[in-house]
Amino acid sequence: MEKQQTFFDFAAKVGITKHIGSLEATEALIELCHISRGKYVLDVGCGVGATPCFIAKKFGCRVVGVDILPAMIERSKERARREGLIDQVEFRVADAQDLPFDDGLFDAVITESVTAFPKDKQKAVDEYVRVTKRGGYIGLNESTWLKSPPPPELLAWASQDLGANIGPLTSGDWTGLLANAGLSEIITKTFAIDLRDEGKGMLRRYGWGGMLGIMGRMLALYVTSPAYRKFVKKVRENEITPTNLDEYFGYGLYVGRK
Repeated sequence: MEKQQTFFDFAAKVGITKHIGSLEATEALIELCHISRGKYVLDVGCGVGATPCFIAKKFGCRVVGVDILPAMIERSKERARREGLIDQVEFRVADAQDLPFDDGLFDAVITESVTAFPKDKQKAVDEYVRVTKRGGYIGLNESTWLKSPPPPELLAWASQDLGANIGPLTSGDWTGLLANAGLSEIITKTFAIDLRDEGKGMLRRYGWGGMLGIMGRMLALYVTSPAYRKFVKKVRENEITPTNLDEYFGYGLYVGRK
């Protein structure tokens, strides 16, 4: 039986990564983690490699990106070659809960819309801390319930992307994961989500040329893949956004120092 494909399988095929808060949140996370020239950075759940390439190009850092999906890693490698960054970035298939790196290797470890997915989130955060140097930073950009408990319609809306048994935490829950991992100087910043700004942020991250390429691959996939057409139909049937979304749902930047 063919494996049922998810949003992330299709995202890899079209070359797109969904990060809440878009490039503005990435830039804020970079600043909070004190990422600068000469730093060695790990991006866990790198998707199609947009953030590792952005950091390498802007700051001249060495960056490693890992993702659990081989197709995402292939897209990341393509991006690095296209942007002339193969000497600065490296991409590997890996699970956030079992990182294939030595202790104390990186100056900073970041994740964007990733740590909501592992079953054992504390284990994942502990792994981020393990591979970070003493004095280094761990930074998360993650979906967050701004008020709890959220109503049923919002739980159903969130489960479309995150799954029925996986989902956002409250800011206190996320901060608790960092504290339980032994981090200090913890910073928490939460934001409501604006879907219009998310769309503008996608354009800023990928540019007009990148977005045209993504749209072209989406069209080609729609024509050739019955599974993708079924996926798009399901999304359209459930595309109504709850009116109280911005009251309950947002994202947070959570940073701690080892």
